[in-house]
Amino acid sequence: MTTKKKDISILRVNHLRGPNIWTYRPVIETWLDIGALEDTPSNLLPGLYERLTSWLPGLMEHRCGVGERGGFLERLREGTWSGHILEHVVLELQNLAGMRTGFGQTRSTNVIGVYKMAFRTREEQVGRRALAIGRDLLMAAINDEAFDLEAQLTALRDLVDARCLGPSTANIVDAATARRIPSIRLTDGNLVQLGHGAAQRRIWTAETDRTSAIAESIASDKDLTKTLLKSCGVPVPEGCIVRSAEEAWEEAQDIGLPVVIKPYDGNHGRGVSLNLMTQADVNAAYELAVRKGGSKSVIVEKFITGDEHRVLVVGNKVVAVGKGETLWVTGDGQSTVTQLVDSQINTDPRRGTTEDFPLNIIDPAVAAEVVLELKRQGMTSTSVPALQQKVLIQINGNVALDVTDDIHPDIAETACLAARIVGLDIAGVDLVVEDISKPLSAQIGAIIEVNASPGLLAHIKPANGEGREVGKAIIDHLFAEEESGRIDIIGVAGSRHTSLISRLIAGLLHMHGEQTGVACQDGLFLNKRLVTEGNCATWNAGERLLINRSVEAAVFETNARAILSDGLAYDRCSVAVVTDFDGAEELGEFYIHEQDQMYKIMRTQVDVVLPDGVAVLNADEAAVVELAELCDGDVIFYGSSAELPAIVAHREQGKRVAFIRDGQIILATGAEEIQLMPVSALKPAKAEKALSVLAAVAAAWALQVSPELIAAGLRTFDTSTKAAF
Repeated sequence: MTTKKKDISILRVNHLRGPNIWTYRPVIETWLDIGALEDTPSNLLPGLYERLTSWLPGLMEHRCGVGERGGFLERLREGTWSGHILEHVVLELQNLAGMRTGFGQTRSTNVIGVYKMAFRTREEQVGRRALAIGRDLLMAAINDEAFDLEAQLTALRDLVDARCLGPSTANIVDAATARRIPSIRLTDGNLVQLGHGAAQRRIWTAETDRTSAIAESIASDKDLTKTLLKSCGVPVPEGCIVRSAEEAWEEAQDIGLPVVIKPYDGNHGRGVSLNLMTQADVNAAYELAVRKGGSKSVIVEKFITGDEHRVLVVGNKVVAVGKGETLWVTGDGQSTVTQLVDSQINTDPRRGTTEDFPLNIIDPAVAAEVVLELKRQGMTSTSVPALQQKVLIQINGNVALDVTDDIHPDIAETACLAARIVGLDIAGVDLVVEDISKPLSAQIGAIIEVNASPGLLAHIKPANGEGREVGKAIIDHLFAEEESGRIDIIGVAGSRHTSLISRLIAGLLHMHGEQTGVACQDGLFLNKRLVTEGNCATWNAGERLLINRSVEAAVFETNARAILSDGLAYDRCSVAVVTDFDGAEELGEFYIHEQDQMYKIMRTQVDVVLPDGVAVLNADEAAVVELAELCDGDVIFYGSSAELPAIVAHREQGKRVAFIRDGQIILATGAEEIQLMPVSALKPAKAEKALSVLAAVAAAWALQVSPELIAAGLRTFDTSTKAAF
């Protein structure tokens, strides 16, 4: 007899990319065999509690089933099983890596020691890696072995940085989610689709599908931008383009010192040198601008006294304003400039090397602008300033101090005008002014740049105070208040003629005037055209419909196996059709062995119905009828007889039903009836499947297709795979 080890074996890992039996959101589902640990809950594992809480103190915040802070630790003390512990360890690892998650569940199967565990993840590869690390950490804690948590977290954080949406894009997507607008990540980068089909918009961080390519080109041409702004009365600094250091010095003398030198085609402040007073400074600044901008064309312009500000304009509204900081260090007579910067500037917890920090780490030996500034003061990064000597490190860097509430309406109006002149729907307008709270007419100030694709993080996470709702402003710019970004989505779940139902629904909607798509086992259809042959009742095929900008209504066929393998391809639907709970005997590999287990699987289709949507349920199946109580929207029952209990009860409540009586298809709302057409009027192939046809009729009716149009569609629908109807 073989003795089971105290070990956790990962039998299978699956990414459920859409709504599933666990939750509405994507999860990693894993099947675990905990071996002999089945007989050893946590309270029987000496030291486990202490080791886990010392490594992962954040577990205190996990509420678990207790519903209170510390709930999971209470379960850990009292005794819980290793699969459940692993669930919480993996969630905490993702949180520590900078990818916040909270949902997890662990359930036993009919095999002793084998569990199904699911946990929320925002990125599949991060979730899989967290699972592997979590398993190793938990086994080390169980066996009282060393574990280098920090090294593993560093690797996991690197993966989060490489694979997850950047913080700016994530902020916009979160704002869309708050408005219940769905999103699809189109690449491994920050290109994201907001909404579905014909209702979609696209963003690429701070660029949108409304951002003009011409406007971007104008913004990148600093001299042209200034010319356009000046012609419209917007104050800009005097200056021109030069192509050599000698020409730069000549122009600086003509304009009048001090001057600013910056790349002709640049952004994000790279290669910009300020307050230049000498020929040596100008020559060095020219070389820096060439190196950073990649061109010998460089702009020399008058230096405007004041603080640099970044005004974020979204859709002709000022959303946020940041102010630059001037950085100094004070000498102690012993420390180098680098050491002073590290002790007096870089110790600020707001500074870091990743996008999660609003302020940058300063390296005086590497940052070209800082090197140049020190050189102007006769210093390098290794110089030792005298006691109490003030050393300027950076002028107007890190525009990350929020002053949104201080901006004068006159300056806000000018910034919006500048964005309109260039033609950008989202713009970062850079201006220098001594006091942002006073009008430009009362002081010397000028707009120095208008930037496309402006950085958002400084406004989302400013160095002072709360962040501004930048993401919300962008979403409100892209979608009017009444717009949801949604198209009509119809899900058809079951095993009885679901392809026929799906295609018939799409045919009726197309006759109703909508551009339709169908992903079903007969293929992928766009209107009447078969685009892809073969089984397309899959997650990938479904997503093809969601990203198609011509699709106004999409129909998706699914079944229990697809829900268990991938989840649904969409987050919510307008109409859900459920025909039956058949097929449990074919799902043994998922530990599904009883017909009663099908309820939890098939409820997924009804769980995603929108509050203003409809579930269309087969009244001939008592188990399907029970799903009605789960629907957030309305319910239409369809059935073979008006005498079915569910139909009778529904009519008594004044609600809608569809049934067959005396060979006639009847639509009824309470006592009011509409005689649609005789079953005998259907083509023979459809008459044999009258109940399935009735399901499609009820779905079209739910989507406001008129009974007359439904009847006409039923007479013309073609069931061949070469046409949709």
